[in-house]
Amino acid sequence: MSVSSSSPSAFAEQRVVVMGGSSGIGEAAAATFAADGAEVVVTGRSQDKLDAAVARIGGKTTGHRMDATDQGAVDAFFAQSGTIDHLVVAVSGAAGAGPFAQLDLDDLAAGFDAKFWAQIRIVKAALGHLRPDGSVTLITAASARAAFPGTAGLAALNGALEAMVPPLAAELAPLRINAVSPGVIDTPWWDHVPAEQRQAMFDGLAAATPVGRVGRPEEVARAIHMLAANGFITGVVLDCTGGANLPTGR
Repeated sequence: MSVSSSSPSAFAEQRVVVMGGSSGIGEAAAATFAADGAEVVVTGRSQDKLDAAVARIGGKTTGHRMDATDQGAVDAFFAQSGTIDHLVVAVSGAAGAGPFAQLDLDDLAAGFDAKFWAQIRIVKAALGHLRPDGSVTLITAASARAAFPGTAGLAALNGALEAMVPPLAAELAPLRINAVSPGVIDTPWWDHVPAEQRQAMFDGLAAATPVGRVGRPEEVARAIHMLAANGFITGVVLDCTGGANLPTGR
């Protein structure tokens, strides 16, 4: 995923912060911006994972170890960050899934802490440090507007994030607020599922998806890059699902 130096581009001389950028979609997004000339800062909890991601991404990329659920750490990061042109908030967690009748509400609360509250905490702390006409891109999930059994908790926390995008875009203008809503993407987010079970699930989902496969992190990264680059898009939740959200009747 390393990048080589290139001629000046749309993101040359711009600073992009990717919260949750040490793996998966966040790392892929950071690599896309770095390849386009941006100075990129990635954050994550693990110093080892950050160091490895920075080495893979290359370019003008640095890492900053931070727990996005720690308000003090988030505030301290932005206090020393300088002006940020574009913010990508890819922090997430695996808690909150499962059949509703057996859903542990403490587990769902942990899911909200790890994703909903973490993302909102980051955006709120970033205000005042973002370029006035820059951008914020949240990473939600297609579960917000799907009807898959066992995803009611995930739908709730991702739906809450997506519901905030249009009013925040209106309130915080000219700062642009958007979200990318991925479908099933083959990333380390799924590592908690045993490999054989995970592959069987991917195969089943691929068969029911118009493009015939699950997604790749770099495909979501290109959607994030587009929203940041296009100064005439705000208040949008962009699906990146391979058509899985379409009413195909499959």
